[in-house]
Amino acid sequence: MEHDEELVKGLYDQMKPVLDKSEQPIYIYLDDNHKACNEKFSTMLGYKSPQDWAEVKGFLEPFVAKESQQSIQATFWDANNQMKATTMQLSFKKKNSGTVDANMIMVPVTFKGHLFWIHYITKTSK
Repeated sequence: MEHDEELVKGLYDQMKPVLDKSEQPIYIYLDDNHKACNEKFSTMLGYKSPQDWAEVKGFLEPFVAKESQQSIQATFWDANNQMKATTMQLSFKKKNSGTVDANMIMVPVTFKGHLFWIHYITKTSK
């Protein structure tokens, strides 16, 4: 676990200029319990800070609206198997209530021999 947390911190630190300056909400995903995000993403979902968001265990249940869960899983595994960037539409769950509709670009990257996914978010309205 500690090793995975160090990997996430390392990639986060390397991407910090992008995470801080981008107008888009962004999150970094290694696995359900090892992730990081920028301030824009945590704020969009109603969390106090990126650390507050990252401490939540799991991913689908706490962050993805039920109607988008199957779609994000299928899209992720398809992109993972083909090692390709991909886009999709989904709804994220906000911390206390409600959802946020978004377009998401998922981009595979490697860091120290581990596969990560960088997710760029654009809020939409249905």
